[in-house]
Amino acid sequence: MTSILFVVSGADHWTLADGTAHPTGFWAEELAAPHRILREAGHDITFATPGGVTPTVDAGSLTAEANGGQDRADETGAYLKSVSGELEHPAKLEEVDLDRFDAVLYPGGHGPMEDLAVDETSGRLLTDALDSGKPVAVLCHAPAALLAARREDGSWPFAGYRLTGFSNAEENAVGLADKAPWLLEDRLVELGADYVAADPFTTHTVTDRNLYTGQNPASSERLARELVSVLSRD
Repeated sequence: MTSILFVVSGADHWTLADGTAHPTGFWAEELAAPHRILREAGHDITFATPGGVTPTVDAGSLTAEANGGQDRADETGAYLKSVSGELEHPAKLEEVDLDRFDAVLYPGGHGPMEDLAVDETSGRLLTDALDSGKPVAVLCHAPAALLAARREDGSWPFAGYRLTGFSNAEENAVGLADKAPWLLEDRLVELGADYVAADPFTTHTVTDRNLYTGQNPASSERLARELVSVLSRD
């Protein structure tokens, strides 16, 4: 059975430019949809967080507005509850053996902007996964985790990779761009990524070699199905 590692933010807030804490965590759809699709395809999934802390779901991601209706919100919430036993007891990221896994997926939410963006353990894991040829999938704000990756010479492993992630336009639309200490799109471009975005909140994924990226929550299902497809070929 193919094993997939879900690396989830352990943060419950994002520190804004003025020092205030914006409540957040992982985005419900970005964890629930890929988990459901990959599990239904027969893959085994393990959750891991920094320090093994229980991850926090962003309350805003469980609303009807965020899910396109109350029925969909209820479905997402029910799915998270169905895997709560696993989510509440994730592996410690620091103890993860990458060799045990065939692919890595990072759900988004603003949480990764707080912890995974500066987590050296996560950065090493992403570098090793990239170099191994294993599929590396990151969603929405989760490309922030790529910022922590470095080679021994200090270079950024993802320089020159074509990728996407939550755009400046989307951050502006949700009212946080002018409050943010930094913007994901800007940081990725500064480090040398070939960043590409579609219209705000439309489904958009980008594949470059073994890196699979999705721009926003609407891209969750497509990214997961692309991962299912590539794993079925291996």
